[in-house]
Amino acid sequence: MVSNLFDIEEIKSQYNFKGEYYDFDILNNGHINNTYVLNFDYNGCEKSYVLQQINTSVFKNPEELMRNYVGVTDFVRNKVIEAGGNPLRESLKVYYTKDGKPFYLDKTGRYWRVINYVINTVSYNFPDSTEICRKAGKTFGNFQKLLADYPAEELCETIPNFHNTVSRYNDFLKAVEEDRAGRAAEVTKEIEFVKARKKDCSVLLDLLEKGELPLRVTHNDTKLNNVLFDKKTGDGICVIDLDTVMPGLSLYDFGDSLRFAGNTADEDEKDLSKVRFNTEIYRSYTEGYLSAAGDSLTPAEIYYLPFSVKLMTLECGIRFLTDYLNGDVYFRISRPEHNLDRCRTQFKLVEEIEEKYVELMGITQLISEQLK
Repeated sequence: MVSNLFDIEEIKSQYNFKGEYYDFDILNNGHINNTYVLNFDYNGCEKSYVLQQINTSVFKNPEELMRNYVGVTDFVRNKVIEAGGNPLRESLKVYYTKDGKPFYLDKTGRYWRVINYVINTVSYNFPDSTEICRKAGKTFGNFQKLLADYPAEELCETIPNFHNTVSRYNDFLKAVEEDRAGRAAEVTKEIEFVKARKKDCSVLLDLLEKGELPLRVTHNDTKLNNVLFDKKTGDGICVIDLDTVMPGLSLYDFGDSLRFAGNTADEDEKDLSKVRFNTEIYRSYTEGYLSAAGDSLTPAEIYYLPFSVKLMTLECGIRFLTDYLNGDVYFRISRPEHNLDRCRTQFKLVEEIEEKYVELMGITQLISEQLK
């Protein structure tokens, strides 16, 4: 069975692992890459490493990806050390092969990397409490602050135009025009919903072009389960899953976190009456985020926090609708109208955010003033 997943002898021959290997655990948890924990006996103690196969179907340039990965993880680790923290718990470390590379290309053409395994931690798929959201917000805020002076322009785009909302809108228009799956006539309401919000798609990119928003290092996958929480203290200690680290806007990360965490229902909920945007989740996450990242952000970044939640939710809905129009060629589905259900859920959230926008602006302003 092991040989169908990875060749442990081949992997062991490439790295200076400590101890004697005895088994492995599968640790995918919904991630794009295949992830395993390799367990070794080191002088009677367990020593573990994380082994990941990089998904080259998604990430077309794995060597560029690893340059991003190493640059960011080294930078964060040095910041943690300067602050007197524990770098092996509060940051990720890439282990190099015996010939000095941050990845290993095996004989079958698969790319692998090895990073540190952070012991005594737990992750969550859903926000069970506002306190978890506050701590997650603080962890992502700290990640942003640690990387505030990293030269973002030196990073490559691991997935080009990932959060380019103008590009996403144009892809949507093309999908409507081509109507490959013959579905456009049945979703005219959803199509008009997007077209009515065309101007929203260019707001942040226009501000970036004018120099009114700074280019940042962004994570681009700020779901709750990409934070590791300490089992004893319950505090968020480390941000993981850095393959999508790219140059972008801090607002992308903030908005996408709350697009996910602020939804009271599942992402593919059919009963839209269950879909609400939870303002208390917004409040707690924002408190945590600004308590850590606040003084590294510009006033414009703070001002547009509520808008970013609306925009990232709209973008996600546009992507689901585009895929539905194209015949479900990108997102995995489990029923014929799965992408349409997902799209409608996101659009209901957009309406909720629009209705509560003044309230969200007030919450943001109050938190910002309290932290000054």
